Amino acid sequence: MTNAEAVARSLAAVWHPCTQMKAHERFPLVPIRSAEGAWLHDFEGRRYLDGVSSWWVNLLGHGHPEVAAAIQDQLGRLSHVMLAGFTHEPVIELSERLARLAPGKLGHAFFASDGASATEIALKMAFHYWANRGLRGKNRFVALEGGYHGETVGALAVTDVAIFRDAYAPLLRENLQVPFPTAPGAIDALEALLSSRHAEIAALIVEPLVQGASGMRMYPPEYLARARELCTKYHVLLIADEIMAGFGRTGTLFAFEQAGPGVAPDLMCLSKGITGGFLPLSCVLCTDEVYAAFYDDDVSRGFLHSHSYTGNALACRAACAVLQVLERDSVIAANREKAALFSKAAAVLATQRSVHDFRHLGMIWAFEVHTKAPDFARRAFERALALGVLLRPIGNTVYFMPPYCVDGAQFNLLVDAGLAIATELGEVP
Repeated sequence: MTNAEAVARSLAAVWHPCTQMKAHERFPLVPIRSAEGAWLHDFEGRRYLDGVSSWWVNLLGHGHPEVAAAIQDQLGRLSHVMLAGFTHEPVIELSERLARLAPGKLGHAFFASDGASATEIALKMAFHYWANRGLRGKNRFVALEGGYHGETVGALAVTDVAIFRDAYAPLLRENLQVPFPTAPGAIDALEALLSSRHAEIAALIVEPLVQGASGMRMYPPEYLARARELCTKYHVLLIADEIMAGFGRTGTLFAFEQAGPGVAPDLMCLSKGITGGFLPLSCVLCTDEVYAAFYDDDVSRGFLHSHSYTGNALACRAACAVLQVLERDSVIAANREKAALFSKAAAVLATQRSVHDFRHLGMIWAFEVHTKAPDFARRAFERALALGVLLRPIGNTVYFMPPYCVDGAQFNLLVDAGLAIATELGEVP
């Protein structure tokens, strides 16, 4: 198959996500035939450095041999069995590993397929927890301004990214919102809301330390510690959406760890990097207290949620392999050393007159480009692609989130692409 054939056949048969399909009349798809390490390869031999980990899922590099071998081995044992009334070794091992690694005492794992599903589960679980305790009036949620938690109907109801939310607003349940953590008086606003309306609030949901889809907006961990105190004080559950931030992206295995020892959420959503980009999987971890509220002879008090591929054996085995590599090879500690070197290389971006708010957290780098061009993100994507780099700007925000296998020379290619975007497409204010 040639690149042209792949594009033509895809446009004829595939409806691509988050895409105005008509735009592909002038903005062609990028056909990918194979991938290895940090590189994507098209059908005609051209390669592209994956600077965004293929929508933030690829942790260790494409085709990581140990993860691939684990999946291959599992194929010869058990590919899938329903998890209702059955169990299997990979789901047990993964649940136990996550319970040991997570902050606090998040000892129970409920599995799904993707991040939005994890959000739906956490919201339903929080509501049902209070209902089982006789407090059915606690059925609303608090989210941060600018937060993103997925695009299913429940998840959109706690998402504050207009392009995703506005089109489906009539379908969404109204919830509550508090200011972004770095806004003046943000924690006071949170306390004021919780103190006055805690009787109707089931949970606060946050993306710990960094909001991804609203432009890699970062905030200090002190906010998480105070939010934990307030949620405990006013009897509101705290949900940590670690779908993007989890598994080392922010410099610790889970971003919430940076809030301090002993500080932990009641529910934690995981997905994206959990299988290293091999297979879809998500998970919600909860405390013993939350779990105990559902443990009863009455079926209606059980958690009434499922899907056919819950706890898929292949995906769980892949996730176990990812955790094994992260732990055995001290990947996150090595990332901290890499990040220090990479940040020195990226510092030149902050000196560009068209750039402002250059920032860095763990293995995430981001900056804003001054421009009035409404199509900046598309033009920046095309310019980077011409240089052999895959970037996916969010509005005027250019960010790097490469696989952990990226080396110094490869990271320099990201910096070069960022410089080209800033100098050629940016404007001096």
